[in-house]
Amino acid sequence: MGLLRVMMPPKLQLLALLAFAVAMFFLENQIQKLEESRGKLERAIARHEVREIEQRHTQDGLRERDAAAPAPALSDAEDVVIIYNRVPKTASTSFTNIAYDLCGKNRYHVLHINTTKNNPVMSIQDQVRFVKNVTEWREMKPAFYHGHVSFLDFTKFGVKKKPIYINVIRDPIERLVSYYYFLRFGDDYRPGLRRRKQGDKKTFDECVSVGGSDCAPEKLWLQIPFFCGHYSECWNVGSAWALEQAKYNLVNEYMLVGVTEELEDFVMMLEAALPRFFKGATELYKTGKKSHLRKTSEKKPPTKESIAKLQQSAIWKMENEFYEFALEQFQFVRAHAVREKDGELYLLAQNFFYEKIYPKN
Repeated sequence: MGLLRVMMPPKLQLLALLAFAVAMFFLENQIQKLEESRGKLERAIARHEVREIEQRHTQDGLRERDAAAPAPALSDAEDVVIIYNRVPKTASTSFTNIAYDLCGKNRYHVLHINTTKNNPVMSIQDQVRFVKNVTEWREMKPAFYHGHVSFLDFTKFGVKKKPIYINVIRDPIERLVSYYYFLRFGDDYRPGLRRRKQGDKKTFDECVSVGGSDCAPEKLWLQIPFFCGHYSECWNVGSAWALEQAKYNLVNEYMLVGVTEELEDFVMMLEAALPRFFKGATELYKTGKKSHLRKTSEKKPPTKESIAKLQQSAIWKMENEFYEFALEQFQFVRAHAVREKDGELYLLAQNFFYEKIYPKN
């Protein structure tokens, strides 16, 4: 290449550079179009699958009768909906794949909430549609919904029976580091898929040292707004109100929130609390084929210097406060649900009973 530069006149060198730049721009444009086409295809396939399921659950001979008479009420065991509004890079795919592995045997449906460009905030009209789908889509119940969507308060829409919310969060710096490398190298789940930052070889530490945007403290602000919800203040980076609202929702609106670092305990407690969905989940997590496990490729642990620099920011302090709050709550629930013996956790047996029941027959 150096010899060619010597032999080529300056004008030809400039033309060659321009041609190369145009070719690269064309390739990037084509890749973007392919990714958009893939997204449209995935949505079309999802809509087709939904139509097929609806057709399987609807018999032509029952339509007239159903129109004339109200449908029979679902039993309490069947009229259950779980929403897992998963935060990116918190082992959410690993956990969701357990739900997929169990849905056939435990007889429930799993539905992915695929939002355009993974936007976690729904429009008001989509909020209404989603609430209507979740509450009235009888053919899908019992159902496990999952997707990168911020918390949505169903009571605002006049719903009497709310869904059960669950979630998992992670140490905020660990989550950011994982997401940083995921955008560049992907993971072992879909290794051939081209990622948005593919080709950028800069390490997380190098990004921090030069003040890059992909590792800026503002990128830590994610778990708080996911729990805070669909209010504008939730997405104002560094909002103290958002932090308090996220804490309130975690305690009052979520049945259980686990942490990535103790995912097995989270799975065990869900199996104990919701066996209709998670019967067999603990054994699958421990001894299964591990098809549910997913690891980010090429991830390098950050140095102490990089961690210390991020920890100086007010945003990290708020996100870490929320993480510590969630961890304390999870460990409190676990302490009252399990016991450890010989390095193994065991669920406690039922610890209450009824007596002095009157009037006596």
